[in-house]
Amino acid sequence: MTRQYSPRLSAMALSVAVTLTSLGAASLAHAADAPKVAAASPAITEGFAQDRLSRIAGSMKEQVNKEMFPGAVTLVARNGKVVHFEAHGYLDQAKTKPMTKDALFRLASMTKPIVTTAAMMLVEQGKLKLNDPITAYLPELKDLKVETPSGDVPLNRPIMVQDLMRHTAGFVYAGGTKSARIKKMYDELNIEARESDITTDDMLKNLGQIPLAHQPGTVWEYSIAVDVLGLLLERVEKKPLDAIVGDMLIKPLGMKDTTWWVSGERMPRMAEAFDSDKEKAWMLKAYRHAYDPRGKSYFKGGAGLVGTASDYLRFAQMILNGGELDGKRYLSRKTVEFMLSQHTVGMAGSTIGTTGPGYGFGLGFGVRLDEGMGYTPGSRGDAMWAGAWGTSFWIDPKEKLVGILMAQGPSNRIHTRMLFKSLVYGSLVK
Repeated sequence: MTRQYSPRLSAMALSVAVTLTSLGAASLAHAADAPKVAAASPAITEGFAQDRLSRIAGSMKEQVNKEMFPGAVTLVARNGKVVHFEAHGYLDQAKTKPMTKDALFRLASMTKPIVTTAAMMLVEQGKLKLNDPITAYLPELKDLKVETPSGDVPLNRPIMVQDLMRHTAGFVYAGGTKSARIKKMYDELNIEARESDITTDDMLKNLGQIPLAHQPGTVWEYSIAVDVLGLLLERVEKKPLDAIVGDMLIKPLGMKDTTWWVSGERMPRMAEAFDSDKEKAWMLKAYRHAYDPRGKSYFKGGAGLVGTASDYLRFAQMILNGGELDGKRYLSRKTVEFMLSQHTVGMAGSTIGTTGPGYGFGLGFGVRLDEGMGYTPGSRGDAMWAGAWGTSFWIDPKEKLVGILMAQGPSNRIHTRMLFKSLVYGSLVK
């Protein structure tokens, strides 16, 4: 039987005269438990013009027809209330199954903010410090050098935990580095487990043989840093990453469909990319979600999770609330403010490939530095990240807004995330 509920995120919701649906209950995971769109004036809901929000469906249909992706789920919440939540197109690339709101998507790098948040919870507990050298927990990396035109040189300072959270450790992704030598070593030593599994111990042993691309703390370069952070958390907590993140965030937040692998009964809910997408084939090799990787391969703290739009809203709303949801506090308000601050001042490198222009990087999130410069409207201090498969999200503390796009169209991901964000802000009139 379908369960009905009216979740509550804040005490302020009690004073609203018109019945509104908020995000409070811990059952935002399944289609039956999906958040309900707030009901208010036929014209304006929580500052959004409904006729403008209705443009999202038409635009998503157009993207499906252009084969940007087979289907998508879009979700917008403001002031803790869902104002838009729709499924578009198809679940499968053959266009035989309509998309559902409880569809599962490969979150890819939207895993990073979750794992970084778990790490900051351990910092608050005194189990970890941002200025701890990572070799205190990962001795396999004690002999790292830095590649330079004149040869490999020693590190000017140790890699710190903070460097892992903000991509300033000197690590890279093989597909993005400018160094042919480092790329070759990453590929040959299977650092990213792209073609086959690799255990935690072997990954760290191999990584310890590869020079860094930059001196720590000097350049922002998107990298495997959060994968390394996940392995560091395992050493601190002495248990696997799935259990750490599950116990600290996923279970208490009620993210019932967020997982590191997809069991048989859930597999039919997995959203697909088109076979024609040139990125799909090789990415499927790297994102193996059909089995439990425990004992076979390391849990990818930077890319490993699968989840739903409703689940991710639980996490994003908690961050937007300053670290609290449903009366349970996960982080202090000041810690969240710190995470969403600019942490790469004076460093080289740019997040433009993911965020567009005008953004810096905090701890786990890209952060907007000013109202202008971006490809879309937004607010100074809005924070976002996205996944290579086509998922993206942002939170806007000034507007008390969360936007989530779930799609699987890797080749078109920049286009679609900017399109959706423009549609959302184009609907906000009050």
